[in-house]
Amino acid sequence: MTDRYPAPPEGFADFVAARSGALLRSAWLLTGDAGRAEDLLQTVLAAAWRRWPAVVAAGHPEAYLRRALFTTYVSWWRRRWRAEFPAATPPDHTGPGDLARESADRDAVRRALARLSRQQRAIVVLRYAEDLSVERTAQVLGCSTNTVKVQSSRALRSLRIDPDLSLFTNREVVP
Repeated sequence: MTDRYPAPPEGFADFVAARSGALLRSAWLLTGDAGRAEDLLQTVLAAAWRRWPAVVAAGHPEAYLRRALFTTYVSWWRRRWRAEFPAATPPDHTGPGDLARESADRDAVRRALARLSRQQRAIVVLRYAEDLSVERTAQVLGCSTNTVKVQSSRALRSLRIDPDLSLFTNREVVP
């Protein structure tokens, strides 16, 4: 019996196994929905599969895939992409800690990010979750550094007064 699908390009499966969790977290921060985050990552990985030798040859395959995540996310918005909207469930989390509080925190952040425009959300994720510079964020999104600064400022102003994030201001930090 022959296989229906070709073998993955060399190194692709290892890369996906090692880095897909981090890429999925970025996708979830952008979309605010586990199902759409998986769709976004799957779309980007499918495109990368076809070009994998060129992606690796150019160096920094993770940087390439992260940029693809953000540009695909923005293009879905521009095309008014509509996909299935599965029931909202927080990403799985295993490990010690207060799972209820962690789940509530994730949900509060998701709701607050969802109230930002798509461009502001992408900028916040790139600048603060991915820790990119203003210049690198502008490069990834294909906009000016001034746009990144203005939209970042507006987004942070909105997040500071967001009612869902107010629970973080009165919380004691436990070492």
